[in-house]
Amino acid sequence: MPFKQSEYWKWKNWDISWSSSKQSPNNDLNILLIHGFGASKRHWRHNQDFLGSICNCYSIDLLGFGESSQPGALLDYEFYKENHIKYSFDLWGNQIAAFCNEVIKSPVFLVGNSIGGVVSLKAAEILKETCRGLVLIDCAQRTMDDKRLKRSNILMNFLRPVIKTLVSKRIISNTLFERAANPAIIKQILKKAYPSGKNIDEELIEILYNPSQRENSKEAFRGFINLFDDYLATDLFDKVNAPIQLIWGEKDPWESLVEAKFWKDNFKNIKRLDVIKGAGHCPHDENPEETNKLIYEFIQDTK
Repeated sequence: MPFKQSEYWKWKNWDISWSSSKQSPNNDLNILLIHGFGASKRHWRHNQDFLGSICNCYSIDLLGFGESSQPGALLDYEFYKENHIKYSFDLWGNQIAAFCNEVIKSPVFLVGNSIGGVVSLKAAEILKETCRGLVLIDCAQRTMDDKRLKRSNILMNFLRPVIKTLVSKRIISNTLFERAANPAIIKQILKKAYPSGKNIDEELIEILYNPSQRENSKEAFRGFINLFDDYLATDLFDKVNAPIQLIWGEKDPWESLVEAKFWKDNFKNIKRLDVIKGAGHCPHDENPEETNKLIYEFIQDTK
């Protein structure tokens, strides 16, 4: 399917790439789609037109990804450098909130996959009543965050300082990135992420591979893999008043369905958990028909 033409919005000193589908007569209803780690707005290739038939539907590239600007990564202990930034959920959450306030300019539903789910939660906290609802698709549980570390795991407690020191070095993070950023490895990862194998095609590989070839693409990777102490979804649920829908791939290899069920049982603003059978980490792309239907149901129940 043809990709939508990108538009650009200036945020601070950076160019932020986004696109929209405006086919709906209901101009007061808006959806913003927020991609996961290593992806881009183009990962919503099977969702934006469908959702755009019922709402004004926007998708956006987070800073550092897709076609948006890619400033250098600045870690906590490093001195300020021009055109460098600390990549964090505060950064991306503020980016999304500012886009909603300056471009969309009316109440919005936020839909996020993987780390895009945590970004959505942080943005919703900032937006307050302007956020009408959230759809979190296989929201990142961030099991490598310091707050998730089990103190009884002696080996990990011993190795963790070594791991953190290694990945902070550009030579290490760049090497890891370069090994992962090739079509053959991307296809291997997709086979794990999409257990049914559905919709793993050349277009999808291109969506993930092409942005990785930009000059500064390694920097967001370095910034993110060094986020060992940032927000967990559970830090943010109670700070958001909007209703939340969880959509989960039954066979997600990385984000536990058991934990998602715990979230549903323990946070009152999570109104529903919908599990998509046979799907993995990105059910919006692997099984878009079912995902689109579930998002539509939630919006109709909530608006």
